[in-house]
Amino acid sequence: MDFTFVSGDLALDFAGTVGSRRTDRVELLTGPADLAAWTTAAGLVDVAPDVDERGFADALVLREEVYRLAVAARDGEDYTDLALLNDHAARPPVAVGLGADGGIVRTGDLAAVLATVGRAAVDLLARPLAAQVRECGADTCTRLYVDHSRRGARRWCDMKRCGNRVKASQFRARHA
Repeated sequence: MDFTFVSGDLALDFAGTVGSRRTDRVELLTGPADLAAWTTAAGLVDVAPDVDERGFADALVLREEVYRLAVAARDGEDYTDLALLNDHAARPPVAVGLGADGGIVRTGDLAAVLATVGRAAVDLLARPLAAQVRECGADTCTRLYVDHSRRGARRWCDMKRCGNRVKASQFRARHA
């Protein structure tokens, strides 16, 4: 699976597991195995948790909630219906410890993973950081990201993908 982590925030990277939301929707989490793979690819846990159909469905509901609230942040709107997000954020997160080799050890079940994503969303959506949520400027990309640029002028979720495509398209149009 081709997961990308370019949003500058864990919660937005989770919401970004759906691409092209307004056109040809691309679903990267097509089943429990994909969600389990995402948890390790995101670096949330060292060993993927067991994910059943119910846990998978709960994760997708949380993902859409994070996206909805991040869009509200982008648009400067007040948040509504926060119970689901706050419920997840209140649960015990992924456990982090120090391994014998000096590395970080991350463990947790799916509920802990979703709690960690929920906490990341709460941290992101708390003002003033929420004012830095942007949507990619590429026509078909709907990925949200945190604009950490010095002037707040970042235009694309990822320069290597969307930014390069847009610039190449503009170049071709100028020279056609």
